[in-house]
Amino acid sequence: MTETPAARHHREQQAGSLTTGNHILLPDGHRTAEIDQVELEHDDFGSPALVLASLSGGGTLRIAIGTMVTVVDGTHDDVTQLPLPADLPEPAPLGGAGTAPAQPAAGTGPISVAPAVVLPPLPPAPPAVNGPSEEELALIPAADGTPESVVEAVAEAHPDAEGVLLLADRLSKGVNFKSGSCLKDLSDLAHELFVTLKDPDGALSVADLLTVLPYDGNPGRWASVEASLALASYICRQDGQDERAAVYEKLIRTPENQETDAFKARMAAKVRQRSLNEPNLYDKEIFRSIDNSNHDAEREWRLLRLESLLFLRAHGGSETIGMPELERRISNELEAVRA
Repeated sequence: MTETPAARHHREQQAGSLTTGNHILLPDGHRTAEIDQVELEHDDFGSPALVLASLSGGGTLRIAIGTMVTVVDGTHDDVTQLPLPADLPEPAPLGGAGTAPAQPAAGTGPISVAPAVVLPPLPPAPPAVNGPSEEELALIPAADGTPESVVEAVAEAHPDAEGVLLLADRLSKGVNFKSGSCLKDLSDLAHELFVTLKDPDGALSVADLLTVLPYDGNPGRWASVEASLALASYICRQDGQDERAAVYEKLIRTPENQETDAFKARMAAKVRQRSLNEPNLYDKEIFRSIDNSNHDAEREWRLLRLESLLFLRAHGGSETIGMPELERRISNELEAVRA
């Protein structure tokens, strides 16, 4: 005899405490399905409001956080794609043209037929970010000589720039692309050339020592590469080299296409979008420096703000700061730090 849901051990549980592997009774009251992943959606006040329970094999249930759900212990149906069981009647048509509603048999009461459960599809996975092609990468010119010679050339072009000379002196001992501090010095040198000395060509030649480096999964090293990509994109856009700028903007999204699991990729995309919508622009630190008349500290914080704005711009803006506003803010920060 086939076991029915009523013959199993049921227990009530709040939707907010559901976990992967739970078997729950579906809204039709007849079938069960296993939960594959659980995701929480928050309301506008930041409180958990909705549970998105992804079912094994496809389909998602949307359940309010406080709803009581029936969890089935023991064996289960292995129903994941939500087909109708063979021993259940097909649901009555919902008033389709030319179809008469089912009539109860003589001598019986009204028959209640549960409608078919229609589950919304899984949220779409974030679009795959395609890296630049070989033809696009060819738009980034190869370095003219060794990395040390590139650094030496920009230092010779600015013999009176103390910041450039200090960085060049450290880098002249040898550029090690596996060293996070070395990558940071190269990134700082490119920004010093562009921001302080208004030398976009020299800045781009140094930045391109980093922009061609692959993403290695190390956030510390990648931060310097990311800053150089954002700077190179801005310089090229200002110079009318839109195709070359687009290559840098594709490269800056490299970490976003590393996750192969669709669910994890969606979660990562949510977190990433939240950080883009609420970037750290160091407002408190800058205002504090202004109040204390600490101009050196103010400039350092403004340089960090400029890096954040350049990254947002290379990323295409966000839902809260559009491109025209980003361009305006970047111009303001450049004027402030150059003053």
